[in-house]
Amino acid sequence: MTEPSDFFNPYRHQFVRVAVAVPEVRVADPDFNAAQTITLMGRAAEERAALVVFPELGLSAYSCEDLFHQQALLLGCREALARVLQETAQLPLLAAVGLPLEIDGRLYNCAALIHRGRVLGIVPKTYLPNYREFYERRQFTPGECATRDRITLWGQEIPFGARLLFQAEDQPHLVVHAEICEDLWVPVPPSSYAALAGATVLVNLSASNATLGKDDYRRQLVANQSGRCLAAYLYSACGPGESTTDLAWDAHALIYENGSRLAESERFAYRAQLVAADIDLERLVQDRLRQGTFADSARSHREAVAAFRTVSFRLEVPVRGFLPLKRPLERFPYVPADPARRDERCREVYEIQVQGLVTRLKTTGIDKVVIGVSGGLDSTQALLVCARAMDVLNLPRTHILAYSLPGFATSSRTRRQAQQLMAALGTSARELDIRPAAEAMLRAIGHPHREDRPVFDVTFENVQAGERTSHLFRLANLHGALVVGTSDLSELALGWCTYGVGDHMAHYHVNASVPKTLIQYLIRWVAATGRFGPEASQVLMEVLETEISPELVPSPSGDQPGQRTEAIVGPYELTDFFLYYVLRFGYCPEKVAYLAWCAWHTPATGAWPDIPEAKRHQYTIAEIKRWLGVFLDRFFRLSQYKRSALPNAPKVGSGGSLSPRGDWRAPSDAQARAWLARLSAIPDRESPPRDRA
Repeated sequence: MTEPSDFFNPYRHQFVRVAVAVPEVRVADPDFNAAQTITLMGRAAEERAALVVFPELGLSAYSCEDLFHQQALLLGCREALARVLQETAQLPLLAAVGLPLEIDGRLYNCAALIHRGRVLGIVPKTYLPNYREFYERRQFTPGECATRDRITLWGQEIPFGARLLFQAEDQPHLVVHAEICEDLWVPVPPSSYAALAGATVLVNLSASNATLGKDDYRRQLVANQSGRCLAAYLYSACGPGESTTDLAWDAHALIYENGSRLAESERFAYRAQLVAADIDLERLVQDRLRQGTFADSARSHREAVAAFRTVSFRLEVPVRGFLPLKRPLERFPYVPADPARRDERCREVYEIQVQGLVTRLKTTGIDKVVIGVSGGLDSTQALLVCARAMDVLNLPRTHILAYSLPGFATSSRTRRQAQQLMAALGTSARELDIRPAAEAMLRAIGHPHREDRPVFDVTFENVQAGERTSHLFRLANLHGALVVGTSDLSELALGWCTYGVGDHMAHYHVNASVPKTLIQYLIRWVAATGRFGPEASQVLMEVLETEISPELVPSPSGDQPGQRTEAIVGPYELTDFFLYYVLRFGYCPEKVAYLAWCAWHTPATGAWPDIPEAKRHQYTIAEIKRWLGVFLDRFFRLSQYKRSALPNAPKVGSGGSLSPRGDWRAPSDAQARAWLARLSAIPDRESPPRDRA
């Protein structure tokens, strides 16, 4: 029976915990090395890892050189592996252990894949380096020279060869392939073909001595191979105890997933190490499903792919009980917490927006833009893009025809901010009061609103939004200009815009692929760089402190916005989180909710962007479930017809765009029932304590 606490277990959501071990070794001492291996396998099991990878020739040590031709050492390694099998038979994990094996009069550098006291398969090293400091061909034979594909050891008939896959029956997305050190450094590693054959987790038992700059090169190799193969890649290099007769060893262990680093060891540590991380198998499968050229490549190499054999085993996935997620998880998936990466992200996004607008102006031959400036986030960012575009085109910023369009609910604060921003940027600035036109429209259509008898319904709101857009388009006609839209990705996902003659429409959108949470940091970045001067920076910081609101319903005070958008559609920091994982990966609602809970259930753990502590929010699983339901209904059922008629806009990130000509092509008549039905799998309360990491 499933317990509520089981929901808070990453194995329930298609994650698998993997580990890379770097033991202390003694050269040519298999018994000592077996004991270290057993200890680290025990530690990996305590971490509830399903897989652990050890370095190359770990049972003998890599640096034995001609000692590999001594029978005492070779027999000792076989006995050491037998001891490891016996003493770890009760551990529920798969392990990849390195040792030399003599088979048919040839010596092979091997990885033994072991599970619960059995050897599932033995993989020989394919490529033996014989250059610079490496002389492996002096002792070993390449795996391709093997004359048979099965061997008998310890009374077992064991699959043997480089083209073996190891698949867990109870987690079929976990398909493991092993290669050894130099196999990764060649132009086409064996793991490339293994990935095309279905391997999702690639492991490398490596030695890899330390030289200047080699650590960065390893990271690049592992990152690129995991990215090209749409796979996880686990890499373990030799560490303390290897011979330093001519070389040094830095104990470098790495875990990457599709190009992203999840875990790394401490280099040059003088102790055994174990690093672990949770691999998202579903992410890898989803990416392969979307990237059709992955399957095309498999078809192009069908003969190599067909040569792989699959060895099945039962992993006994630990799906019961609470288990903390062990991987980096950004609260703001569109906004890196690291300041340097965040600044680079903001610069890149800003330049993409500017480049899109500059190109559209050049190709149309239009040298002016019309934009409505509300004093809020979206129009502020769009205005900053227009200002930079004019600078790039060597046009005066007065070619930005910026209009403040106050309505019935415009607060004095946003009105003031709009005026100050236009002045600070040096645009052409004018205020057009839309209230007379809106009142005329309301009277003409027979709406019951009167000044002494207000009726604040959707018609009242959309008449104002429509009047603003209608004014902007007619002004563009009058001045031979292009209307620049301001709606962002978050609003388009939620359908939080007025269709047609409203903020939904423009001649060209610059924010349509930029989520609300990122827009805030783009504005903050522009203010911090001071590129438009101190006065503009000051206004930008004031805009960032303003409540997000459509300002279509008057407030009692008139100084602050009267509506709170986030009270209706949910906190944007949550809805942007939902959007990223639904749009980018197609996850089920229960997995999205689980990840949101991991990221947001406590402010005490994980990295934050530069947000003051007082504004660092947290959400219960019940709150996440509520707002996820709102998001799913609005996204899948309510608002696709608006996205099906989007104006042109540049895509800015791999998190996706909602353009019907790009990342998201969906029917406007779809229902949300399939997604909403899965909300029942999300508990209404946390089983573990709220403050638990």
